[in-house]
Amino acid sequence: MTVHLLTPRMSGLLDRIRRAGRPPFHTMSPSQARAAYAAGAEVLDLPRAPLPRVEDLRLPAGDGSTRPARLYAARGREAGPQPLMLYLHGGGFVLGNLDTHDSLCRQFALRSGGAVVALDYRLAPEHRFPAAWDDVWAALKALRAGAADLGLDARRIAIGGDSAGGTLAAATALRARDEGLPLVLQLLVTPGIGDRADSGSRRLFANGFLIDVATVQWFFDHAVPPEQRSDPRFAPLEAPDHECLCPALFLLAECDPVVDDGIGYADRLRAAGVPVDLEIYRGVTHDFMKMGRVLPEALQALDRAAAALRTAWNLEEDKR
Repeated sequence: MTVHLLTPRMSGLLDRIRRAGRPPFHTMSPSQARAAYAAGAEVLDLPRAPLPRVEDLRLPAGDGSTRPARLYAARGREAGPQPLMLYLHGGGFVLGNLDTHDSLCRQFALRSGGAVVALDYRLAPEHRFPAAWDDVWAALKALRAGAADLGLDARRIAIGGDSAGGTLAAATALRARDEGLPLVLQLLVTPGIGDRADSGSRRLFANGFLIDVATVQWFFDHAVPPEQRSDPRFAPLEAPDHECLCPALFLLAECDPVVDDGIGYADRLRAAGVPVDLEIYRGVTHDFMKMGRVLPEALQALDRAAAALRTAWNLEEDKR
């Protein structure tokens, strides 16, 4: 194992996780894995920051039903229409919910000065591809149409997500371009961009770096049939073209099986003329951004995301 690449804090954290003896997700049932993930999701995250406005919502889903969502805002309605980011949690399309990423979304809102709407999209294996993708698209359209009723600004919408949520965000940015729904930014945190089993990072960081390749494959096997894994919604790199997409910010972890996914997609967007910023945080692993209690890199990444959002939204830096 190339542990010399890890920062001392990251290495010590992985040692503590190993000593705790938690079984890897790929050895559990989906329901067991969800419970384990939910129990540990915010242990290393920053404390939940108080905000002037936190509201539970229902947004349309892709199947005609509605899904839970949560709005976080750094200012009250009296401040006028606020720009927003639709945020999609990670968890391999199988795990995660509004509560597992509550602290993270609060930080985005607090640091950026705007609003964040988190979506509890449908999960696999009960709802396989493309259920989650359809939910995100339905929610995005509803937010744009109903922004004024929520005190939000439909002209300044970003989309973001981490891990599988980053995949959903990238795919939705492609669809938004194709269907004429303008976005100001796609924030892609340690995203997967398809089933790239032969990448160098999948080999180098296959085991012992928080998320193992076996777990990545377990997620995919539950979520997306093999014959659909070249679909651009699951593998945005496979889209026929990437021109005219909204600007992108990639926040990647060096010691991550899917880091090459993010680098490859950033290169593809740049080649298509899309404005791209890319930050690789050295010596940390997948999910590092949710470890703000112990990793300074998490705080740096939060500030980088907030700065990009403020720029995309045309917010003055002092309105935080």
